[in-house]
Amino acid sequence: MLKRAIVVGASSGMGRAVVERLVRDGYKVAAVARSADKLEALAEAMNGDGPQRVWAYPHDVRDLEEAAKVFRQAVIDMDGLDCIVYAAGVMPRVELDTFDAAIDRSIVEVNVIGAMTWLNLAAARFQLQQSGTIVGIGSVAGDRGRVGQPAYCASKAALHTYLEALRNRLTRHGVHVLTIKPGPVHTPMTAGLDKLPMAIQADVAADRIVAAIHRHAQVAYIPVQWAPIMAVIRSIPSVLFRRMSV
Repeated sequence: MLKRAIVVGASSGMGRAVVERLVRDGYKVAAVARSADKLEALAEAMNGDGPQRVWAYPHDVRDLEEAAKVFRQAVIDMDGLDCIVYAAGVMPRVELDTFDAAIDRSIVEVNVIGAMTWLNLAAARFQLQQSGTIVGIGSVAGDRGRVGQPAYCASKAALHTYLEALRNRLTRHGVHVLTIKPGPVHTPMTAGLDKLPMAIQADVAADRIVAAIHRHAQVAYIPVQWAPIMAVIRSIPSVLFRRMSV
C-alpha cells in the first residue's frame, strides 16, 4: 500500500518542496494551504495523466473549526494516513521599534495554534492506530530570543516544546514525532532579507526533511552544520547574548 501524508502549508517554499519529494518517494499526499490556485497547479503538475497522487484542500489554518473537516476528508480521500507535516508559517517584517500585538497574534495563530490544531488531530488518530509520523517545521530562531523577531522566535520555541511533549506522550504508542529546525531557506517568506547565512534552496531542505523522516530522527537541524552552531549559541549566557544584538 502507498503511504499517505498530509502537508499543511503546501503551496510554496518548503511545504511545496516536501510534497514533491514525498510524491517521488511513492506517497499519496493531501496538500493543504490558503492559495487554491497554487494548490490546483501543484496537484495538476504532480498528477499529470497518471493516477491521482496529490489532493488539493484550500484552507486557512486560522479557521480552527474547519480544520477537523478538512482533516477527515483528506483521510477519507487517501483511505488512511501515515504522516503529517506542518510547514505553514509566517514571519512578518518588524522594525526594532515595532511592538504590535496584532502582528504578534497573527504569527502565533499560524505558527503555534494552527500547528497544534492540525497535529492534535493527527496525534489522536495515530495513538489509536499505534503508528504514524508527525513532523513540525520549526526554526533555529526558536533556540534563542533574538532582537529582530521576538514573536517569531517565541512561536518557534513554543512549537519545539509542543513537539517534544507530543514525542514524550506518543513514543510509547509507536508514533514518531520529528522536530525540524532549519536555518535560512530561500522561500517566498525570506525573499528580500539581506542576511541569510548558510541559506539553502527549498528542494534541498525537503530532501533532508524526508531523509530525517525515514531515519526516524527526533530533532534534525537543516543543514546539519547548524547543530553545533546552535549548541554554542544556546550556551552563551543571557548577559552576553543580549550584548551581541543578533
